[in-house]
Amino acid sequence: MHTGRFKKIKINFLKIKDVSGITLDMAEQAMDWQELTNLTQGRPFLVERVRLEGGVAIEGEFELPQLAQLSVEDQIFVTAFVRSHGSIKEMERVFGVSYPTIKARLKRIAQALDFVETDPAPSSADVVDRLRRGEITAQQALAELEGRT
Repeated sequence: MHTGRFKKIKINFLKIKDVSGITLDMAEQAMDWQELTNLTQGRPFLVERVRLEGGVAIEGEFELPQLAQLSVEDQIFVTAFVRSHGSIKEMERVFGVSYPTIKARLKRIAQALDFVETDPAPSSADVVDRLRRGEITAQQALAELEGRT
């Protein structure tokens, strides 16, 4: 189901539990993620069961991805930022606000998101292999193994 340029996700069955332990069973109600956000009023929650069309059910405790945990307005803002290739000038034009306003909102959203390590530390085996090949000294290997690179 589409509305404008944004895709709505129809949820046929959803069981959620918020952080206070309250469970909401949304059986037989169709809703989209925006309605779910309104229902939970921005509180963190876990999805316990989802039933997809065709009868397939998935059970467990699942957190939504970080971007899905943002408010709908912030999700639209992030989408616009990505689509504009990070151009703040384009964001000013699209939203009709100033540079400082865009920067402040980006900063606020960035603080709400956990940083994902994109350059993980090398494995112990990799460090030992590089040491054996003479690419690093024993002191450098120890530093890397202790996480002090």
